[in-house]
Amino acid sequence: MKTRDKILLSSLELFNEQGERNVTTNHIAAHLAISPGNLYYHFRNKSDIIYEIFQEYEKLVDFYLDIPDNRPMTLDDMTFYLESVFDGLWSYRFFHRDLEYLLDRDQRLRGDYREFTNRCLTAISRIFEKLADGGIIEPQPESLRSAMSLNVWMVITNWMAFLKTAHGVKASASLTLRELKQGIYQVLTLEIPYLMPAYREQVMELRERYRPTMPEHEGEHETTVN
Repeated sequence: MKTRDKILLSSLELFNEQGERNVTTNHIAAHLAISPGNLYYHFRNKSDIIYEIFQEYEKLVDFYLDIPDNRPMTLDDMTFYLESVFDGLWSYRFFHRDLEYLLDRDQRLRGDYREFTNRCLTAISRIFEKLADGGIIEPQPESLRSAMSLNVWMVITNWMAFLKTAHGVKASASLTLRELKQGIYQVLTLEIPYLMPAYREQVMELRERYRPTMPEHEGEHETTVN
């Protein structure tokens, strides 16, 4: 692996584990056992590293949300899209954990993220359209599909922040992938009013797999997001 790729991979690992604000370029260089000068040969600063990591994240999500046009959509397809998007969210979780701060700090990132959001909203709307074509949900006017797509996007991108605030910050345990994927339950809940009768039971069973487990009392099963 080239040094540049090692820097990106190690930075992503450290950002996810420790939080981007707690990791400096010196930490990254030390983690890789290279000199800071070697790191700066490849990246001018930490913002450049973050920007390139985001570009990799974009490519991943764009790949996952490549909707086939040559066949109807199935429930397996819908499950794949949801699982894949949340897997990507997990792999790059530092980004959504501190999104507003990162976007405020880098104008390039802010502009790219706006375009990325618009592409994702278009893809989600297309998924709803294909689910209707497949007889899984009722056909919807474009305005409703757009509103539903935005609601889904807000759940996905804010689920991590909800877990952090709902569980508190006292416990030492980190957020798990299982907990993150409980956000799929919320996404499927948004679809319930529009399900066709023939698919309602299957979707409800699928939804149950992701039912969130929230702490009933303060201090119980608390989870923090590093």
